[in-house]
Amino acid sequence: MDLNKLRQKIDNIDNDLVRLFEQRMETAAEIAQYKLVHNLPVFDPVREQQKLQDLSQKVKKENETYITSLYTLLFELSRSKQEQIIKAGAK
Repeated sequence: MDLNKLRQKIDNIDNDLVRLFEQRMETAAEIAQYKLVHNLPVFDPVREQQKLQDLSQKVKKENETYITSLYTLLFELSRSKQEQIIKAGAK
């Protein structure tokens, strides 16, 4: 396969990732609304640790560090969005 075809393959994957990221952030916003109504904290370290362990088991050993890095960032972004929504809703 040539470089242009490989880059097109990456572009297609990126399009899927963007679509899924948007869905994930929309769901994080729904979770924020639930947490606001039920007075729950945004950060749930036990849940995040469980998710990281579960996700690490779903990838090849060589990708465990990468999936942990990716999801640590996703969790941070989700928490940030949730905190923003909760702060706006608490006014």
